[in-house]
Amino acid sequence: MTDTPTADERITDPRPIAAPDGDALFTDLYELSMLQAYFAEGMDREAVFSLYVRTLPARRNYLIACGLESVLEQLENLRFSAADIAYLEGLDTFTADFLDWLRDFRFTGSVRAVAEGTPMFGEEPLLEITAPLPEAQLVETLVMNQVHLQTVLASKARRVVDAAEGRTVLDFGARRMHGLDAAVQGARAFHIAGVAGTSNVRAGARYGIPVAGTMAHSYVQAHADETEAFAAFLRVFPDTVLLVDTYDTLAAVDRIIALARDRGGDIGLRAVRLDSGDLVALSRAVRRRLDDAGLQRVQILASGGLEEDGIARLIADGAVLDGFGVGTAMAVSEDAPSLDLVYKLCAYGGEGRMKLSTGKAVLPGPKQVFRSGDADGDHRDVIARADETLPGRPLLETVMRDGHRVRPAPALADIRSHVATQLARLPATLRAPQPAETPYPVAVSEALDAYRAAVSGTITGAAGVEGRTLPQGGPS
Repeated sequence: MTDTPTADERITDPRPIAAPDGDALFTDLYELSMLQAYFAEGMDREAVFSLYVRTLPARRNYLIACGLESVLEQLENLRFSAADIAYLEGLDTFTADFLDWLRDFRFTGSVRAVAEGTPMFGEEPLLEITAPLPEAQLVETLVMNQVHLQTVLASKARRVVDAAEGRTVLDFGARRMHGLDAAVQGARAFHIAGVAGTSNVRAGARYGIPVAGTMAHSYVQAHADETEAFAAFLRVFPDTVLLVDTYDTLAAVDRIIALARDRGGDIGLRAVRLDSGDLVALSRAVRRRLDDAGLQRVQILASGGLEEDGIARLIADGAVLDGFGVGTAMAVSEDAPSLDLVYKLCAYGGEGRMKLSTGKAVLPGPKQVFRSGDADGDHRDVIARADETLPGRPLLETVMRDGHRVRPAPALADIRSHVATQLARLPATLRAPQPAETPYPVAVSEALDAYRAAVSGTITGAAGVEGRTLPQGGPS
């Protein structure tokens, strides 16, 4: 055994640069290595790459496609700065003429994609990029990163929202998410999926998401007396939420009631928050105390290690709660933190391309997904060639052409509405948190299946096995 890297995996030790500009260097080194090889070979014909999830995680009946707008923004602005080029030059890996080419790099391709917030299933393209081969290759890491993160988190958040059965859900997860970018983009994905607001102020400022949050236990602990802490906070924020489990939950509620009595019965309190203990029993007891004191308008929120299964149990067991603050389990999609997301070449120079690897085969050529249904909802998807016209509504549309968006970014409110509308059209069994006995049916069209066989035959023929000839020109 040796720790010496192979020739094509050699480790470089360049000097770091203080602040890389933009996102151009957010790529795997092998993407740049392939780009230099393509550059040397003159391989710059049009390529099509398809982004899709091979199979759904065990506890997911669907995925919420998310992250498209982040991708489009980054593609439009993708540039190699002087500092980026200097860093790459310091790797002593790339030729001077290739680095000169990178200095002028711009993404000039097109993107076809499903609308953000669309429920999707295994093997279905979430987006397809058509561009000169080096351009489409370079953006693989960036595109996968942005779509993977937001699709994972939106899909998890929707399960939490559904479990809450119409009660408010707030995102409290920023402090345990995997980095600043994940927390900000995650808050966006959560909001798209139906989460009402976030504690993350940066995400609120960036995307216009409602922000929420009042106090932590430390505020109460910093005061000599719990009543003093509540009274002081109410003076500053008369329409607020008070955290009542720092010492003794029911005693804290009694102190709030006493404050209200001393002030004539109304202190403007919006809600109390429970963060520990038997939330079912406590919520019932708190509700009785508040109601008996004439504080019926004061809501009860819960937090503390919650996720969809726990929320569903609380509701089923009769907890009297008006909303939930959800943190870590949603923030890292604890039960399904990753997807089998891939970005695969499916056409080059107008001809279909595919892998034949066991369990990793690729559908060749540009594709379209047709979703069929009736007034009662959607019942079936068909993955087809891009130039086919089949029953149902096509899901992929052109969102970028010649490196520029073809329309302004939709408002988050519109994407949220799209999620709700499209999910309502799915069979009820798919919207349940448990795995559906019958998965949503997804088929491959006859034309695409025949094209797959033709491309496969050409590949095996090239390997010395008799096969069929690839149709010239490939799909449109």
